[in-house]
Amino acid sequence: MYPEILRIGGFAVTSFGVMMFASFLAGAWVLSRQLERQGRSPELAWEVLVWVAIAGILGAKLYYLGLHWRDLVADPLGELTNRGGLVWYGGLIGGVSAYYWQMKRKKLPLAPLFDATAPALALAYAVGRLGCFLVGDDYGLPTTRWAGLRPLLDGAGGVGIAFPEGSPPSTAGYLRSVGADIPASVPDAAVVAVHPTQLYEIGAALIMFGILWKLSGQRLRAGRLFGAFLALYGIERFLVEFVRAKGDRIAFGLSTSQVASVLLLGVAGYLWSRRAGARAAAPAAQPAR
Repeated sequence: MYPEILRIGGFAVTSFGVMMFASFLAGAWVLSRQLERQGRSPELAWEVLVWVAIAGILGAKLYYLGLHWRDLVADPLGELTNRGGLVWYGGLIGGVSAYYWQMKRKKLPLAPLFDATAPALALAYAVGRLGCFLVGDDYGLPTTRWAGLRPLLDGAGGVGIAFPEGSPPSTAGYLRSVGADIPASVPDAAVVAVHPTQLYEIGAALIMFGILWKLSGQRLRAGRLFGAFLALYGIERFLVEFVRAKGDRIAFGLSTSQVASVLLLGVAGYLWSRRAGARAAAPAAQPAR
């Protein structure tokens, strides 16, 4: 774990912050290449980057505050100024909204330009999840049953990784608080090896990126590539949530992210069927600036 890269006085440059910045750059670079494939100006990707980044971070924070409104009421200043507390689904909503606004403002065709974002979003997600791994955030449940206690505590069993300095640390006490079945004989302070779900998601996101990059070279109907991203991400997130250390199970044992994933799949299906009568995307006649 490398939660901090550099500290200057009281200000810390965190690995999460660096990787989040890198994720925006990686996404913008891929988007610029996709725009070139469509015969458009790659500069458009960099023109909208700041708007998408700001709206994405703001959306991620607002989504987090909505999920943790009790903490917000108890400590408004602390929750608002906390550098953490960012939720990907909120970032997706915020970033997509800003991108939509920019495309509408520039009077550009929405469907093909959203298609251009599909592989960019997948790669950006992979880079961002690396930041989560480096700071020890968004990890999973214990990797095996508690029949073998020692392997879980020292990280020697299976694929488990312990996060003693995580956000929060992967202690037995924290894992109990999110529903993990841990014997009472294990002290709350014991550090437990857990599923490195961040790495699972990085691998899945890179696979998604490869699929979407390949599909973007095909003559799909406009809008379908973005729908494919939503479907692939919705499926991936729904599955990985079963082994995430989460305390927000709200219905039928599903987390809020799983419910959001189901809704995302619905949106993907709508986009796929709605564009069924549209022509395949063709390169723009003139670069758009």
